Amino acid sequence: MNRLALSVSRAIARVTEAAHGPYQTALIRIGFASTWLLFLLREFPHRAELYGPDGPWSWDLAHQLIGTNGAFTVLMWSDSRIWFEIVYVLAVVASALLALGWRTRTMSLLFMVGVLSLQNRSVFMGDGGDNVLHLMSIYLVFTRCGQVWSLDARRERRAERAPARGERVADKVGPVLWAVLGVVLVMATAGGRFGSQEWEIPALLWAAWLAHGLRWLVGVRSRGGEPRVLLDVIANLLHNGAVVVIMAEACLIYATAGWYKIQGSRWQDGTAVYYPLHLDYFTPWPWLADLMSSSGLIMLIVTYGTVIVQVAFPFTLFNRRVKNVLLAAMMAEHAVIAVVLGLPFFSLAMIVADSVFLPTSFLRRLGKTAAHARGRVFGRGASAELPGPRTPGATEQTHVGSTA
Repeated sequence: MNRLALSVSRAIARVTEAAHGPYQTALIRIGFASTWLLFLLREFPHRAELYGPDGPWSWDLAHQLIGTNGAFTVLMWSDSRIWFEIVYVLAVVASALLALGWRTRTMSLLFMVGVLSLQNRSVFMGDGGDNVLHLMSIYLVFTRCGQVWSLDARRERRAERAPARGERVADKVGPVLWAVLGVVLVMATAGGRFGSQEWEIPALLWAAWLAHGLRWLVGVRSRGGEPRVLLDVIANLLHNGAVVVIMAEACLIYATAGWYKIQGSRWQDGTAVYYPLHLDYFTPWPWLADLMSSSGLIMLIVTYGTVIVQVAFPFTLFNRRVKNVLLAAMMAEHAVIAVVLGLPFFSLAMIVADSVFLPTSFLRRLGKTAAHARGRVFGRGASAELPGPRTPGATEQTHVGSTA
């Protein structure tokens, strides 16, 4: 009984004392924000046809569909062209700031709003990569993804060094940003903007806004006291739970894809990969597709290899070496898909989702390499390694008193 109690105590401590996977969640934050940002910038000339008033899926059709399924999108608040342009530009800005790690708590919420608003406006414009991004934008809200490789982490380090220099740091941007977003939420709720949509996303926005305000209030009144510790425990629980959900989601995607492929006759006879290589829509480099499909053996290996890797991957998570080999194979496969089939954003989204399983030691080396390269470009002062979380109990994204 004592051993069982000790094991339970250790398990509880493990999931509450620290936000695990800081490098993995930082990479996911940077990856998904950059993927969405690049997509929005590439489609900027065609934005009105994809998600705006010039598209085949008109505002009236979208309004009827959303009235049925209750999907969240702020683009249904108005059919004005100006409102659409504002939302699109804000989605671009939020993606860029989230990738940089500036006010990651707030930017993760705005990033989610941008993704859901545009994708739910024109539901027939997406593919599998958009579905992954759709889900991950929600999961990111629950993570503390700014612990490393972010402007928030740099601001936190400067705040820690300030007392030694006799300086007093006060966060002025956070409360202002929190207040502005609060006014927007109040106006949207009072104006009935959320009336035709499901309650989950508006409730999440309100809960996050209230939690940020509570965090600021506790930080000001109780520096390091029990209320602060309790909030850290709750935040760690949410973060660690979200990381588990992200990992489970990635496994579910591969497992279902692999088992569905097994049931297809073309996957069974080893010819499934041959056909998309000869569709005009998926052949940006016809000579490369012809080169790959010219060998029946290559087609057989790629077809069977894809199924084997996807089905086997969830079962290899308990063996680190095998998992890393299959992880590298899946990432290489998506890189090939990006080039050969012309699906860069789908492949990039899947590679980013896979990165949650990358070893921490590898990501640390990646951080050192990036910091060294940055130092060579910007000077010696920038060549230090990008640091990790300070301590298991001090993994907050911004310093005390910050609400964003």
